[in-house]
Amino acid sequence: MKLYFAPGACSMGIHVILEEIGKPYELAPVALKEGAQHKPEFQAVNPKSKVPALELDGEGRALTEWPAIALYLAGSNPEANLMPRDPAAQARALEAIDYVTGTIHPNAFTRQFRPGNFSVREEDHPQVIEQAQQNAEKFFNLVEKNWAGDTWVLPEGYSVADAALFFVEYWQAKRVGKPLPPKLDRHLKAMLERPAVKRVLEQEGMPA
Repeated sequence: MKLYFAPGACSMGIHVILEEIGKPYELAPVALKEGAQHKPEFQAVNPKSKVPALELDGEGRALTEWPAIALYLAGSNPEANLMPRDPAAQARALEAIDYVTGTIHPNAFTRQFRPGNFSVREEDHPQVIEQAQQNAEKFFNLVEKNWAGDTWVLPEGYSVADAALFFVEYWQAKRVGKPLPPKLDRHLKAMLERPAVKRVLEQEGMPA
């Protein structure tokens, strides 16, 4: 397997899952800030021009989209116990992943990191960023209010949902420098203690 990733991007969560599984894989960095995602070499891998993308052994094309990659890795490596067996619990895991990747990521962080995608008028960018920061606070407070697990997202224990929540928590605390609600702050600290997460941060050159 080969993971196409960018250091500190949402692909970091998939990188964590690969480290949790412990099977061999390759890393292929994509320089997003230099526009490498739009160049023919990477578009041949993922025409959507984004990370993560996972090249599977023996497959003709890469698997794309965070939830799909996470589901594949958990399902094809059941011994890693990264997805609960119960269908209702599986649905809860996917529910959490979808909220992170479909709501928190684009509306709280893409808006902050790339305000030009949301307004061509540069004078509007501070307002776009402010709205995104308000969204982040609202979204994280909602996750906090509906927290059903103990240390981990699901009562059943650690899962791919934790790797999803981790990357947006990391952005909020480490990149934006804003506080997290208490349960999410505890979750982030627990994630940072996991050996797989420590290896990923070291490999991607990101601060712990």
